[in-house]
Amino acid sequence: MLAENKKAFFDYEILETYEAGLELLGFEVKAIRAGRASLVGAFVVIRGGEAYILNMQVPPYQPGNTPADYEPARTRKLLLKKSEISELIGKTEKTGLTIVPLKLYNKHNRLKLEIGLARHKKAHDKRASIKKRDTEREIGHRLKR
Repeated sequence: MLAENKKAFFDYEILETYEAGLELLGFEVKAIRAGRASLVGAFVVIRGGEAYILNMQVPPYQPGNTPADYEPARTRKLLLKKSEISELIGKTEKTGLTIVPLKLYNKHNRLKLEIGLARHKKAHDKRASIKKRDTEREIGHRLKR
């Protein structure tokens, strides 16, 4: 795994996941494989029948060899099937769900992005997940002893 959006698992209830390819430049691929990408604050939108990821930070691999007009947080196109895009459009418009990026990883020498169809958690849901995490941590500590 090259990058993970841990905040998404805390803020959202993930209902379904999809695997998407990314349209990247060569030096962006090198930077991502070096572990420099960040999914924090990134989100997915669908415009004109195509999916895009916004605010995904990919700093340059070698700043001296990067084009002068390069933006680290530029909009990047996601590669999904038409059926998947139409399914996402239907679910986000009808039920008010959100599409969030979850993980960025290597699969058969290709970079893939796992996106999730998610529902925003309420405050009491977040408190419940914090309590569950703390009890699991406490159980783990007691079992070690």
